[in-house]
Amino acid sequence: MKSKRLLLIALALGLHAEAAPEALDWVAIEPSCFQMGESRVYREEAPRHQACVGAYDITRTEITVGQFSQFVEATGYLTRAERGWTASDAGGPGIDLPPGAAIFQPIEGVRPRDLNWWRWMEGANWKAPGGPDSDAPPADHPVTHITRDDAMAYAAWAGGRLPTEAEWEYAARGGLEGELFAWTEAENKALKDRANTWQGVFPVVNSADDGFAGVSPVATYPANGFGLYDMIGNVWEWTATPYAPTHSERDRKRAGEAGLDLSQPGISVGTIKGGSYLCASSYCYRFRPAARQAQDLAYGTSHVGFRIVRTATDPVE
Repeated sequence: MKSKRLLLIALALGLHAEAAPEALDWVAIEPSCFQMGESRVYREEAPRHQACVGAYDITRTEITVGQFSQFVEATGYLTRAERGWTASDAGGPGIDLPPGAAIFQPIEGVRPRDLNWWRWMEGANWKAPGGPDSDAPPADHPVTHITRDDAMAYAAWAGGRLPTEAEWEYAARGGLEGELFAWTEAENKALKDRANTWQGVFPVVNSADDGFAGVSPVATYPANGFGLYDMIGNVWEWTATPYAPTHSERDRKRAGEAGLDLSQPGISVGTIKGGSYLCASSYCYRFRPAARQAQDLAYGTSHVGFRIVRTATDPVE
């Protein structure tokens, strides 16, 4: 059913076979079962449970600005950030919202009114991540300001789909079992050499000891055991799985296809994984394979991107 839905999206957008993408760099993942989730950190990551995945290929890096540009040039696709919302749009926020997206803005001072570090920026989109006056992002940066629907549209054109949460987490673990991180515990002492995360006191001071205060080029940091880059840090990544408060069967049923985030009931939410350049040891301790977060399906943000997978058959959640 998922592959049929992606095909319908592609047909609706007029994405034809002759507008094929340049070859993506795929990594083959063998079928396996593993212990998914985590009981040592945040409640939403529990319970640990066995999950099994079939064989699939996954892109070695996050989809880049350059790769997304090929898609747009071939199809004329406009992302949600470029289109905005009207109050009557299905699946939208229920208000008129001009084209734009949410960007991170470091706070100044410690006054209560300063503690919201997200700002809606008219004109922000994948071509201008910081707003209409910002520089165009380099072609080797991960594309951002992408909603789940935007990511699915690209995936359909490229002959793939978004990974399920289980597929994403298994790939992020890189063959390690029982580790909290995507590397051994000892290697976590050198976090700045392993992934693009926040260095310093979030959200006030980012020392950029890892070399970057924001998004970094893909494949800047070492690959994991499967040869995949940036599964941890840099930007969060969309999955196809609706967000549920925990991994329990009860919560998954409650979430349904629309997803459920108890902090924002009634809002359709998907699951994003991997953490981003905004995750710090002192805040958002989510630069780990089991970490997960709800993301509003209506908006793109400056710290969320995606990668895609492909298989011969649809996955089983």
